[in-house]
Amino acid sequence: MRKLAVALAASGLFALSVPTAATAAIETEEAKFEAASAADTARWDMLDVFGPKALAPNQYLWAKDLGSGPPRVVISLADQMAYVYRGDRLVGMSTISSGKPGKDTPTGIFPIKEKKPIHFSRKYDNASMPHMQRLDDYGIALHAGFNPGEPASKGCVRLPKAFAARLYAMTQVGTPVLIAA
Repeated sequence: MRKLAVALAASGLFALSVPTAATAAIETEEAKFEAASAADTARWDMLDVFGPKALAPNQYLWAKDLGSGPPRVVISLADQMAYVYRGDRLVGMSTISSGKPGKDTPTGIFPIKEKKPIHFSRKYDNASMPHMQRLDDYGIALHAGFNPGEPASKGCVRLPKAFAARLYAMTQVGTPVLIAA
């Protein structure tokens, strides 16, 4: 059954969703502290890898060498930035647009629960969510979308379209996403 689900997901026609303990969100104070520490480290790694770059909304950077190792994503809500790692090496960074006040993006550690290359919101007027990577059971996801450089979503983390596509190709169900306030 698992091979069939993986084959169908690889075809791009269906979502890959594998319910396991590894896909449970962790929103404890310890997880929030770990996410905040990861965001602090990412800011320093950014300087080492890309130099002192200030990205405008919808801008992103990828390293020339994407290295190897398991991917992970670090989101800094304070900076409205996403940082992508392969192993311990920062390989990409992008501006984001997170949840606006009252629709706050949750913080903690969220393994990717489901991936769909083409998805439409069931909650918000069938809104398009390309390269959707679901983080919880309530509709929070990473996806391509409007990125004005400030919190403007209904809780999701919106990414530039080309960055979202490349990130989608790099991750899998279970990839950790650390979201810091």
